[in-house]
Amino acid sequence: MKKLLVTALALTTSIYVNAQEAPKLKVTGYLETYYGYDFNEPSNNNRPGFVYSHNRHNEINLNLGFIKAAYDSGKIRANIALMAGTYTNANLAAEPGVLKNIFEANAGIRLSEKQNIWVDAGIFSSHIGFESAISKDCWVLTRNISSENTPYYESGAKVTYVSPKGQFTATLLYLNGWQRINRLDGNSKPAGGVQLTYKPTEKLTLNYSNYLGTEGANAVRVTRFYHNFYAVAQLTDEFGLTAGFDYATQQKVKGQSAKNEIISPVLIAQYKFDPKFAIAARAEYYEDRDGIFIATGTENGFETMGYSLNLDYSPISNAVLRLEGKVYDSKDKVFTRNLGLVNHNATLTASIAVSF
Repeated sequence: MKKLLVTALALTTSIYVNAQEAPKLKVTGYLETYYGYDFNEPSNNNRPGFVYSHNRHNEINLNLGFIKAAYDSGKIRANIALMAGTYTNANLAAEPGVLKNIFEANAGIRLSEKQNIWVDAGIFSSHIGFESAISKDCWVLTRNISSENTPYYESGAKVTYVSPKGQFTATLLYLNGWQRINRLDGNSKPAGGVQLTYKPTEKLTLNYSNYLGTEGANAVRVTRFYHNFYAVAQLTDEFGLTAGFDYATQQKVKGQSAKNEIISPVLIAQYKFDPKFAIAARAEYYEDRDGIFIATGTENGFETMGYSLNLDYSPISNAVLRLEGKVYDSKDKVFTRNLGLVNHNATLTASIAVSF
């Protein structure tokens, strides 16, 4: 960790000096602290295993903090960001060494002078879903279940086309796998995906993303095909809606046609009743009966409804103080409480997020 801090300090100093001479270089940062209380009171202070962000109970902690340098000349671009926090520990637990502390590291080249076509390679944010690791950019403090159980980050290469007016974006991706930098599971097959985004107006965004790859070691690997649809509509200056739907299949056994399924619809409404205040409500359903992502060993698997209510206070544009209450209601007893199992889980989470 000491080496990481020294590296970050050296990087920051170098960036600051060079930025005086290179206006194409931009330095930004983000930090979010939080306190979460899980009313099931887990003995080890860890939230349920399918929760990766804001996943510590009854302690004040750092969810995510990073410093980022971005360079863009119009023809080439590069991004590098180093991070720390409980998000890092949970989401990059399988990555070796200092790779655990890389939030983003990629470089890109514009392929055409006349067309806005880029090829980028490295480590970058996921192309799946409308909620990212940066909580401040999301309408609700914590992530929905489908966002928690799809990639937060990816590594590989991608080609992106943006239409002249910026209304349509198409991305084709070649990936190392499902949220994976190093391929340590013995699976030698790459993966891929597509993202199509259409913005007919400034207040409406339509998106389709998918992922096709194999999971497991080579001898037993099975095919996974994941689909993500969402729409974001800012109906008025004060009121907006986000609707998402995820559907995925995965082979039960290699070489056979039988498949497991995942279904997850999400609906979020946000209302800004004051320039500094906003409320948001989220309802979600997640069905993973065969334990592709969330294994329970119960009759109905993981079949859960989730409800969240969120209050934001933003005294200035780059800072937000947030409070969220959330309840999960599962068909089976899949949550631990007092060394037993129950159907419900309730949490209260508060956070302070600042970007600079």
